Amino acid sequence: MAKPRNKIVDYLAYLVLRTLTMFVHMYSWESNYRTARFLGDLLYKAVGRYRRRALAHLKLSFPDWPAERRERVAQASMGNFVYLGLEVLFTTRLITPGSWRRHITLENQGENIRLMLQRETGMIYLTGHFGNWEVVGYTMAALGFPNTAVARPLDNPYIDRYMLGVRQNNGMTIVDKDGATRCIDDLLDAKAAVCFIADQDAGRRGCFVDFFGRKASTYKSIALLAMRHNVPVLVGYGRRLDEQYHFAIGIQRVIHPEEWADKDDPMRWITQEYTTALEEVIRKAPEQYLWGHRRWKHRPPGEEPTADGIA
Repeated sequence: MAKPRNKIVDYLAYLVLRTLTMFVHMYSWESNYRTARFLGDLLYKAVGRYRRRALAHLKLSFPDWPAERRERVAQASMGNFVYLGLEVLFTTRLITPGSWRRHITLENQGENIRLMLQRETGMIYLTGHFGNWEVVGYTMAALGFPNTAVARPLDNPYIDRYMLGVRQNNGMTIVDKDGATRCIDDLLDAKAAVCFIADQDAGRRGCFVDFFGRKASTYKSIALLAMRHNVPVLVGYGRRLDEQYHFAIGIQRVIHPEEWADKDDPMRWITQEYTTALEEVIRKAPEQYLWGHRRWKHRPPGEEPTADGIA
């Protein structure tokens, strides 16, 4: 049973966030990003658990890298997470139908746009904890393509309500991942676009596929949804280009239903395909990946935990 939350503490945290939002809008991009970079460096030094986990993951993922490079990327990874929090506060003002071109560069979007315009079936969009994953769905909505993202609510109900309003301001809908199965089925049947963050640990019962040379537990539900509704799976990204709120938003891979039709284990094949595509995205800018999150928490049956106990 979850521990009851302190409403006063939660509300004070909400007030701090709203005050911070006010100050953020008062200063230039240079000042905001400089402050965010300072906070990221501070958190990297202060949160030892994140630092150790990020370095351990990088060592296993890039064994040929020198220690100094792993350190730089791990520190930048924490900074990327702080940047994301800063950028979310600006998204509703900057990503609009009339202004998105000032901030967004579209890459490899030909097949994606064709599918969105034809709308012969629903579509599943996937991304990972890379760059600014929030701006991807929001930009789609600003372009006139409403979508629904599946996400876990924030623990603080006041902040969750506020951020939900921010994220749903321009045609993007958020649904709670708990109990969302029927809703998602209905959306895909209605030829809608449904978005997932697809690089989360799925526990001991997940589908273990290769991710940076190691087995990673991955949710089976995404592949099963694609198979059940016979819809394409698109792997996208929102890569930060600079510290002036500019992003490259693109599609790394489109997995069409006919590709898995003859596979012996289509669920595993789809899961490996999109996981490989996410790895390709991350390798282009590894400093923008959240290396400290517990992607490899669970191990396949019979496999020993990593030597340092960090997963």
